[in-house]
Amino acid sequence: QLQLVESGGGLVQPGGSLRLSCAASGFTLNYYAIGWFRQAPGKEREGVSCISSSDGSTYYADSVKGRFTISRDNAKNTVYLQMNSLQPEDTAVYYCAAPWVATMCPGFAGSDFGSWGQGTQVTVSS
Repeated sequence: QLQLVESGGGLVQPGGSLRLSCAASGFTLNYYAIGWFRQAPGKEREGVSCISSSDGSTYYADSVKGRFTISRDNAKNTVYLQMNSLQPEDTAVYYCAAPWVATMCPGFAGSDFGSWGQGTQVTVSS
């Protein structure tokens, strides 16, 4: 199992921004597509975004389209999720994950992802 470590979460006011990072430990992240998921208390896990490694294609859930941007820095072995115009409904634990089929984004079914980070809390509140 691949080791992924998220960071960058925190408390932010509505309308604010945060940038989450997903770093790889012990392997080269460049080869892998990476997805971001979130889970709010009492709610099911939701796929947020994904970036492939084959051609850099990006995918977003409708709920975050136009506000969130996923990117990768292969030199730093890191994938980022830039989150702008945050709203209270974005409050959740955010996870990054690598899919079983390494290079392509398989959609947002959690079962298609085999390696997960420990999560980072994002709280949007005034």
